[in-house]
Amino acid sequence: MIQFRIQPDSEIPASTQLFNQIRFAIASRQYPPGYKLPSTRALAMQTGLHRNTISKVYRQLEEEGFVESLAGSGIYVRAQGHEGGSRLKSPILKQHPEAYKVVQLAMDELLSQGCSLNQAREIFLAEIDWRLRCSARVLVAAPSQDIGAGELMMYELEQSLKIPVQLVAMEDLITVLDQTSSATVVTSRYFIAEVEAIALAKTVRVIPLDIYDYAKEINLVRTLPKDSCVGIVSLSSGILRATEVIIHGFRGDELLVMTSQPKDAYKLQALVKRAEVIFSSDQVSFSAVQAAVQAAQEDIIRPPKLIRSENYIGTKSINLLKRELGLG
Repeated sequence: MIQFRIQPDSEIPASTQLFNQIRFAIASRQYPPGYKLPSTRALAMQTGLHRNTISKVYRQLEEEGFVESLAGSGIYVRAQGHEGGSRLKSPILKQHPEAYKVVQLAMDELLSQGCSLNQAREIFLAEIDWRLRCSARVLVAAPSQDIGAGELMMYELEQSLKIPVQLVAMEDLITVLDQTSSATVVTSRYFIAEVEAIALAKTVRVIPLDIYDYAKEINLVRTLPKDSCVGIVSLSSGILRATEVIIHGFRGDELLVMTSQPKDAYKLQALVKRAEVIFSSDQVSFSAVQAAVQAAQEDIIRPPKLIRSENYIGTKSINLLKRELGLG
């Protein structure tokens, strides 16, 4: 923090001394554009001046265009002339007040590495253009033997992002990428290594998605009485296999686990007649279970408890993808 000193026996008024010192700090870029001035309280403790005097100096600085006051935030050094471009006029920067600082720091770093302004501009524009082109086409990749997981991701992404999403079997991904100049490929972390290996030499972004943690469902399974029957229904065969392993891992042979995909009518019918609790990983499966329970109601003494899990893709992962795609 710059130390301002006030000479009490000077013929120059204390307020003028402080005004001149702050103006010099701004002119010499000790206080650069965007810098937040000390609070009146902090400056009063340093200089011994009354806070009203400091407030008067700050008002004078603002009137003469050196600083600007942002309600509830503080007083900041203004950019002069074209120094800040359209920073003060842009409505986007009013929504994202820290954006200018981020861009300025990135620009300063490029210039310090020897880039010219034109080169820095090319770098920024190339990155923005590439991201826009990648965001124009979003591909969901999943192995063909578990294409149901891809269907889950595609459905949930289309619902959340409100843009078209294309499902591609991992075995066909290289062919699809050969026919496009840019794209964003998303997949579950279960498949990320294989997808990255395929996309390595292509001009695409690969973004992994975190899946829902199923903590509530796991806690419920932990409390089920011994010898209970648990049903699992999902579009994804991978989810069914993983669920059996997980449940066996912490309950051993205490529970009977039955699994089915919604299209397997025979297994689904047996499951709804036997299970006390049925978990569905997606809306398609949940609707199929409801229909199966309705069809078998005459043969069921006690209807099973039906539980529809939350989205397969975690909320944080959806929000991160929105940001990466420039969707807010």
